[in-house]
Formats: sequence, C-alpha cells, structure tokens
Amino acid sequence: MKVAIVHDWLVTYGGAETIVDLFLRIYPDADIFTLVHDKKKMKGHFENNKIYTSSLQKLPKATKIYTKLLKFMPKAFEEFDFSGYDLVICSSSSCAKGVITPPGIPQIAYIHSPMRYAWDLYFDYKKRSGKLTRFFMNKWMSNIRLWDYVSSQRIDTIVANSKYISRRIKKFWNLPSTVIYPPVNTERFYCENLPEEDYYVTFSRLVAYKRVDLAVSACKKLGKKLVVIGAGGEMENLKKLAGNSKDIIFTGRASDEEVRSYLNKCKALIFCAEEDFGITPLEAQICGRPVIGFKKGGTLETVKDGITGVLFEKQETDSVADSIIKFEKLKENGVFNKETIIEHAASFSEEKFISDFKKIVDETFQKIKY
Repeated sequence: MKVAIVHDWLVTYGGAETIVDLFLRIYPDADIFTLVHDKKKMKGHFENNKIYTSSLQKLPKATKIYTKLLKFMPKAFEEFDFSGYDLVICSSSSCAKGVITPPGIPQIAYIHSPMRYAWDLYFDYKKRSGKLTRFFMNKWMSNIRLWDYVSSQRIDTIVANSKYISRRIKKFWNLPSTVIYPPVNTERFYCENLPEEDYYVTFSRLVAYKRVDLAVSACKKLGKKLVVIGAGGEMENLKKLAGNSKDIIFTGRASDEEVRSYLNKCKALIFCAEEDFGITPLEAQICGRPVIGFKKGGTLETVKDGITGVLFEKQETDSVADSIIKFEKLKENGVFNKETIIEHAASFSEEKFISDFKKIVDETFQKIKY
C-alpha cells in the first residue's frame, strides 16, 4: 500500500513529530509531504523517507519565516498531488489537514489542535502581536477561518489527541472525532530508582504560553529549588524574574539522559501550561514522579488529582504556590505511590496507539468502500 503522511512543517523535532514517527512504525515506506523542511535541524529524523516540500520552500529563509506565511499555506498544501496513493494521513495543528485527495483515497487527520490563532486563542495572539501583525490578522483571518472550516469537511476520519481537542473540533468544525492519546516514549523516559533530591523541575520550550514564569515565581516566593530545563525566547525574561535567587537553576537545552536524570530525582514536575494534550506530565510520571499541573486542557486527562499529582485552578503565582504546599503535605502523608504513578503513565503506550490507529484505518477503508 502506498501511503502519504502530511505534516505541517519539519523545522524542529517535538511532540507532533513523534506522532509522524509512530505513523512510520506502521507504514515505514511512506512518503512525507510538508510545508517546509529544515534538513539541518531535522538531521537524524525521517532520513529514510522521501520528503516533498511545498512551493514555499523556495522562498529565502523559508524555514525561519514560515510562521509569517499563514495566508499562503492553504494554497501550498492544496497543490500537493496524491494521485496514485492508497492512503493519506495528516498530522495537523495548522493547515496540513487541508490537502485535497481523490474521492477513492481515504484521508485520516490526526488533529493536535484546530489552528489556535484562528479560533479560541485569536485574541490572545493578537494582543501579543505587533502593530503590523495585528493589521494582517484583521485583514486575513476571516478568510483563513472560512478555509479552515471548509477544508475540514474533506476529511474522511478525524482523530483527536485528547477529549479537550475533540471538543474544540466539534465546536469549530461541527464534526465528530475519535480520541487516540499520544503515547509516552518509554525508550527515552523510564524509572531508574534514583534517590529523590530536594528540587522541583519544569521542562519545556521557554515560550510565553508555557507559563514557566509561574513555576519560577511560585518557587521563588516559597524558597523552593527549581530546575528549569529548556531554551527559547523567554529565557532572559525568566532569568530576570528569578533575579538573584540561587534556588532557580537554568540548564538550557539538555540531552535525554540529563532530562531523565533530573526527572528521576526531582520531588515533582511543575507544569503550568494549558496544553492540547501535553506529553511532559506523562514523561515525569513514567519516571515515577508526581505532577503539579494546571487544571485545564490535556493535563486533566493525564494527571489524576490526588493520586498521581496535584492540580491547581488558576494560572496565577499564588495558585501554583498553594498547590506546592498542598502537594508537600500529601507527600508527607504517603499519598503518592511510585508504582501507581508509573502504572498510570504506562497505560499511554505506543502499542495501544498503534493498535487503535490501525483499527481507525480499517474502519475508514470500510466507510469509503461504498
């Protein structure tokens, strides 16, 4: 069977790209179609597969400015020709799901999120944008929303990465979806039974919406040691927020081995983002460590409050600080059991993901057969 995998862009390897890797576990010879491809940053990934890029790849510095090209993305994805393929699988949080396939070729879209900047987070993005960006958002976004809705109607089967995203798909596209959770990578993260040390961890790209600032400010307020793992545009702002505190440590980018070691020895992971799913809490839990997380989005589906972690109500410093205090009291009372935490995370397995996705493929072929 000749399979095409469509992904928004290949400029860095993150959570969405691990899903592409899982599709390739099922269809190792699949071709990949994407908006732009940064070969240098993606070195070591997908090198055994043919990768087709859109016409936007030809633009100077395309892999750096691609986020500014939203207006041109729909046309770029619609230019891909899937004649001769037997199955098209899309991995999408932007425009990848908008490709056009012939009626006899099933299209399955794994949706990480309907594009946030067009729908529910439109006003947040607009507020944080410069004057020129706001001008073009006002000018173009209505047409982008219209295309996003229309193109969603072409999909034969929609798979959502969480119940939270399934609800957003229903809200914005008025379509049903099946939830298949992303799995935790047990080759990268696992329990090493290392002795616990007196610090907390926050681990993510350092960008504004991840709200790492809340973890920093809460730990600074309480005098708790926090290890901040990751890099990004918010690094300097976070360092300024930490000030002269010796309790806040910034590691920058870290290897898998370093991250795994920090997670295995920490008291808990602090996770303040409102994520569509968010794999990081599961990576901490598979290492046997609890999570202090924001009680919204995918975290509600990956952390069991009072069993595998503690959830806080508001994205505010005091709310995070109160949850840390609550966590420590529960911990002193022996509430959190390492084996229970690991067992919960292990239920989000690669084997289950692959099995469930294969079932979706079979059902889709049956659905379009007639």
